[in-house]
Amino acid sequence: MLIKRITVQLSEGLQARHTALFAREACSFQSDIFISKDEKCVSGKSIMKVMALAVKKGDEITLLTNGVDEHAAARTLEEFLLTKHR
Repeated sequence: MLIKRITVQLSEGLQARHTALFAREACSFQSDIFISKDEKCVSGKSIMKVMALAVKKGDEITLLTNGVDEHAAARTLEEFLLTKHR
């Protein structure tokens, strides 16, 4: 299991469009993917659950990946969250 603390840099945070893109990216991996914010932990593959976290630019989250492709998943999703413009 990989655990990364990330400060979200997406210009609008994880609003509907970015959440859908994030979940689609997460679903492309076999690993289990979770996002944690303010002591709430949800599946990164669920659009509705990720949106419920209300992640904004500058929020610090924890990205957890666990599985056969956890390194690739962590790297790809971290890059997504750190990209300022998408």
